[in-house]
Order: sequence, then structure tokens, then C-alpha cells
Amino acid sequence: MHAFLLETKQKIIIDMTKAEIVAKIADKTGLDKKEVLEVVEHFMEEVKDSLASGENVYLRGFGSFINKYRAEKIGRNISKNTSIKIPAHYIPAFKPSKTFVNKVKDNVKP
Repeated sequence: MHAFLLETKQKIIIDMTKAEIVAKIADKTGLDKKEVLEVVEHFMEEVKDSLASGENVYLRGFGSFINKYRAEKIGRNISKNTSIKIPAHYIPAFKPSKTFVNKVKDNVKP
């Protein structure tokens, strides 16, 4: 895990990489890291493919991978002092479940 000090709040933030997730799952399940990596890669690819085809992915107790609609808007190019039209589009987003949110609230303290 990678830890760094967030200067504004003086709090240690811990990041976890895909390799570290694979290693933890392999340790907990007894499966080979190569097999776990393959499953994780396929999972991520399925989520991406589903969202790209307009389907949302719902994982009960975990959260939802959804396509969020962004309406058309006017953006500003400050360096050229011009306006540009940004067309309506969808962006991928993750919405955690209530149990997920509550687990984080209860365990991660400021």
C-alpha cells in the first residue's frame, strides 16, 4: 500500500493498487495470483463494456456503476477568451451502496 501525508489536513491517506488487491484476494482465497488477476481484469472489462453499451451495473451491497448524463453547456477557453459548446454526453460514475457508505463512515475517522 502506498501512504502519503496530505498537507492540508495532516492525515495519512493510503492508496491500494490493483496488484495489491490481487495479492490480498489470493492470500484470502488460496487461489493463484495469476488466476485472481485474470478474474479482476475480466470483471473490470465487463463493467467497462456494459457501461459503453449503455447498461448500468448493480452490485447489491457494494454499489452501482452507472452512466451519468451531462447536459450540453458552454465552456470558456480563458487563454483565447472564447466560448465553446460542450455537447451533451455521458460519463461513467460509481455510486456506493448505503452499507458501503456506512462502513467507510464508521471506520475512517478524520
